[in-house]
Amino acid sequence: MASSKDYLEFVLEQLSDLDGISHRAMMGEYIIYYRGKAAGGIYDNRFLVKPVGAAKKLMPEAPYELPYKGAKEMLLVEDLDNRTFLAELLDSMYDELPEPKKKKPKK
Repeated sequence: MASSKDYLEFVLEQLSDLDGISHRAMMGEYIIYYRGKAAGGIYDNRFLVKPVGAAKKLMPEAPYELPYKGAKEMLLVEDLDNRTFLAELLDSMYDELPEPKKKKPKK
């Protein structure tokens, strides 16, 4: 099941206090980037983030869920109404997120 555009817009609005939020559509779902790094995504109308140490510390009870079959588990963000918490979550995760992969130049 693909995520709805309405859900994407809701999550982006909740994250709008942060500078540097962007997204990219991918096979009916959306990858969420924070200052150029992939922080998580929207999968089946669920906001999931990478299970880095900071995210686990801020959401110790968060369930691990699969974004799609064959993927690595991610943490489900349940407190979507708390914009302050969401900003704190992504800010705290930033240093632990992997650097974006360099694109190979086209020949």
